[in-house]
Amino acid sequence: MNNATQRKMIAAGAILFLFGLFTGFVVPGFVNPRMGLASHLEGMMNGTFLIALGAAWSYVVLSPRLEKIAFWLILYGTFANWFFITLAAILGTSEMTPIAGKGYNGEIWQEQLITFGLVSVGLTMVFGCAMVVYGLSQRK
Repeated sequence: MNNATQRKMIAAGAILFLFGLFTGFVVPGFVNPRMGLASHLEGMMNGTFLIALGAAWSYVVLSPRLEKIAFWLILYGTFANWFFITLAAILGTSEMTPIAGKGYNGEIWQEQLITFGLVSVGLTMVFGCAMVVYGLSQRK
C-alpha cells in the first residue's frame, strides 16, 4: 500500500468526476446527445469508482510492481472509458454502442477507433480489477 498512490487515485477520481459534470453541460451539443448523456454518466461513475477504490487502496496487498500495474490499468480504463464514449457522442458512432448509438453511423475509421478504444477499456478494466480483487484477498 502506498499513500501517494492512494492520494493520486482519489485526486484522479475527483478530476474525472468533474469532467463528467462538465460533459453534462454540453450533452445537447453532441451529434448523438443520448451518447453524450452516457459520457456524462461514465465520467461521474468512473470518477466515483476511483475515489472509492482510492479510499480502499490500503487494503489492497500487492507487490510494488503489481500495485503500479493495477493503478495504471485502472487509471487508463476509467479515463479512456469517459474519453471514448465522449468521442463516440461527438462522432456519432454506433458499432460498439448499438443501444445509445441507435440511428447514428460514423465513418469506418471512426467506428474502428471507437471499437479499438472501448475494447482496450474492457481489457484494462478486467485485468486491473482482477488484480485489485486478488490484492484484497491477500493478508498483510
